[in-house]
Amino acid sequence: MPAYSASSNRRSRVLVVIPARMESSRLPGKPLADIDGKPMIVQVLERAREADIGPVVVAADDARIITVVEAAGGRAVMTRKDHASGSDRVREAVQIADPDCDLILNLQGDVPLIDPESLKAAIEPLKDRSVDIGTIMTEIHGEEGRIDPGFVKAVTTPLGDERHRALYFTRATAPYGEGPLYQHIGVYAWRRAALERFVSLPPSTLETREKLEQLRALEAGMRIDVSLVPATPMDVNTPADLERVRAAFAKAAREAEKA
Repeated sequence: MPAYSASSNRRSRVLVVIPARMESSRLPGKPLADIDGKPMIVQVLERAREADIGPVVVAADDARIITVVEAAGGRAVMTRKDHASGSDRVREAVQIADPDCDLILNLQGDVPLIDPESLKAAIEPLKDRSVDIGTIMTEIHGEEGRIDPGFVKAVTTPLGDERHRALYFTRATAPYGEGPLYQHIGVYAWRRAALERFVSLPPSTLETREKLEQLRALEAGMRIDVSLVPATPMDVNTPADLERVRAAFAKAAREAEKA
């Protein structure tokens, strides 16, 4: 089984968890939406396998998701439908699938175009034992993204080698002044103890105000480090998003045929 080297003298076991919910107000049945002949959740499963950092399990809330994952040779576990957050669903899946794993990579089930290298970048900060959570971000290019509250900004201080320490996350345009702005991408690498602590905490003041779950960790004094990656994955939240992703897959297939 592939393992992640978290230090020079031991190998850490990584479990990749992909939470997937059937209910979506903007795109019902999203995990089963067809993309290039495969359900979206299977496309995401394949990106996780390509990263080759550890076994992958889908945290489902519907038997239909489990059926398509298992048909593709993957593993899925049934989780409760009433979780307050994706992190709670991930924690339940970990308890079922591998309660002794060292690290957990939480990959959202609606990013079928994510670069597997970005998943490796998310877990890279955990080589530092003082880091509780790793994640990723990309530079925002264009004024629209800088002012759009849908582009969550990571306010960070650089540590070198494309790694930053998170100071805050916000939907506002921040930080002020000249310089780059960074969009946070919601892929999280957790130490198991950090995930257990996080889900035990009540929603925090800033988390509730900004509607950003990761602020709970910062308010509790947990350290989040962020790797800078070159591109933002195209996520799927609406029917229009789905058509854009389908078009991207079709374009890639045409280019592959020409090569």
